[in-house]
Amino acid sequence: MNKKISFGKISANFGENSKKIEATGTIGTFGPPKAIEVLEDDTEAQKMKEVMGISTFGKKAKTFDVAEMVKQVKETAKQVTKKPEEDKPLDSSEDSEDDDLIGPPVPQNLLPAVKEDTQKKESDDEESDGNNEDDVSLFIPCSHEVQMVHGTKAVTAISVDPSGARLASGSVDYDVSFWDFAGMDCSMRSFRTLQPADNHPIRGLHYSNTGDLLLVISGASQAKVIDRDGFEKLETVKGDMYITDQARTKGHTAGLLAGTWNPVTKEEFLTTSADGTCRTWNFYDGGKHHKQLIKCRAQNGLKVSPSAVNYSYDGKVICCGCADGSIQLWDLRKSSVAPSMLIRKAHQPVEVTSICFSHMGNQLLTRSCDETMKLWDIRQFKEALSSVDGLFTRYDTTDAIFSPNDAMVVTGMSLKKGETNGMALFYRTPDLTPIRKMEVCESHTIKFSWHPKLNQIFVGTGNGTVKCYYDEKRSLRGATLCAVKVHRRAQHSEIVSTQQVITPHALPLFRQERRKTSRKQMEKDRLDPVKSRRPDLPITSGQGGRVASSGGTLSSYVIRNLGLSKRVEDDQDPREAILKYAKDAEENPYWITPAYKNTQPQSCTSKYQEKQEEDEPEKKKAKTE
Repeated sequence: MNKKISFGKISANFGENSKKIEATGTIGTFGPPKAIEVLEDDTEAQKMKEVMGISTFGKKAKTFDVAEMVKQVKETAKQVTKKPEEDKPLDSSEDSEDDDLIGPPVPQNLLPAVKEDTQKKESDDEESDGNNEDDVSLFIPCSHEVQMVHGTKAVTAISVDPSGARLASGSVDYDVSFWDFAGMDCSMRSFRTLQPADNHPIRGLHYSNTGDLLLVISGASQAKVIDRDGFEKLETVKGDMYITDQARTKGHTAGLLAGTWNPVTKEEFLTTSADGTCRTWNFYDGGKHHKQLIKCRAQNGLKVSPSAVNYSYDGKVICCGCADGSIQLWDLRKSSVAPSMLIRKAHQPVEVTSICFSHMGNQLLTRSCDETMKLWDIRQFKEALSSVDGLFTRYDTTDAIFSPNDAMVVTGMSLKKGETNGMALFYRTPDLTPIRKMEVCESHTIKFSWHPKLNQIFVGTGNGTVKCYYDEKRSLRGATLCAVKVHRRAQHSEIVSTQQVITPHALPLFRQERRKTSRKQMEKDRLDPVKSRRPDLPITSGQGGRVASSGGTLSSYVIRNLGLSKRVEDDQDPREAILKYAKDAEENPYWITPAYKNTQPQSCTSKYQEKQEEDEPEKKKAKTE
């Protein structure tokens, strides 16, 4: 019996049962796919059930309606986010509250009073919370203090690196000291002191954004960049002082006044000088030429010195406080021919000692030698928001800074005649109402630095010390690390021995020479002429040689050994000097006579002399008259 076997939907006539697809000419439709219906052949399914012996085989494909599902999700989301007051009517609210209560219900006549009391308490709590927030925002970390001694002269520069691990201080005594909080103890000693600018006072120190470089602004015309250990990395070029146009010189031609790093571009820094210019530099260029030049002009068109300078926090605007009391803002995105914003009479015509942007960037704080401090709004840069008078200062680098949350500003004062304590003054922004006066030391207060990460205030004073104020609960790291470290002194022996102990090896007779290294032994042997077999020293005419002053030739040797031993005096008659040896030579011949002693004939000198005497005529008699 031949039976046709088929599996599922697959059969021999699948071509006939297949659905014919007609081209519609369109791509299709966008959106969720429609439900896919699976068509089954009932006859084939029934036959398969009979063969397999099961009642059911397979399931139909599920159909999903996406629109219905999205609708259900939206409804559930509305129910979850709906407030309980909206879900329940006003009448049922009391019932829900009663369900949560334990015990007898509260009388109805007391409910309004209870609600009023709770409302008052909530309002009081909100006000107290607001006051607490204000107190926290205006908190000053001054519960504890430590002192670091830089020197004996005024500290005119302070800078803390961004991480808060190190502090650099500069003074008018030309020194720059480095302080490492993690390596110090309670003695507070700096680990390095150097003079980067020779005999020039330090006017400014500024750490870079990464903390690996330190910009040194001194009284010289060349700025220097040193690393964290004090090694020089860059020195800007010096300009030609005989060129009038400052744009044609590569560097400053007069002493520096201020400088800082760009807060956005880490390799760019700015310097100002008494030559009336601001110059930006690129660290990777080596300081051989300035990057951009800004000329500050007074109202009469002459040059004016920018005594204070700073970047905005986006690094696009440079603000200069000049010696004529003006404030000039230069936008680096525009031309540097004229300032973008200018106030000529911001202060009296004296030096602006400090200029600082707020962390939000909208406010500007200036401090001047005219004993004033003013707060400005850049968006309305015509008049100052508020000002404070009577802030006497003797130094043209006196600081005025914002707190880390811009809630207050800090500045210092110099001592007047008769005053004994230097003060640090705190004012609230933006109305500059006084908050607190804090005594620092018995000298001037000049430089300030409020580190945002450490929450510590560093103050540079006029007696050469650096004060650090912190709070144990709200300040982190920094001075808190070294303030608790005890300074360990060398332990000296309390028992002094008076008895002298002599060991055999201590005596010179038994003392053994300490063993040296081969290199030291070789150097010692080299100095010994015998062990090193040193040759004779060269002969030099004059002195010090083996032949002294007589020279080194054969003639000089003969003269020294023969001639000088029998030297004839200059004042003696040569004939007499020779004849005095005639008798000795005749009796004891040495040179010629012994050689011819056996062969020498008889001398005829005697006969010749006798004959000559006989032949001689008689002597003539003298003629007498």
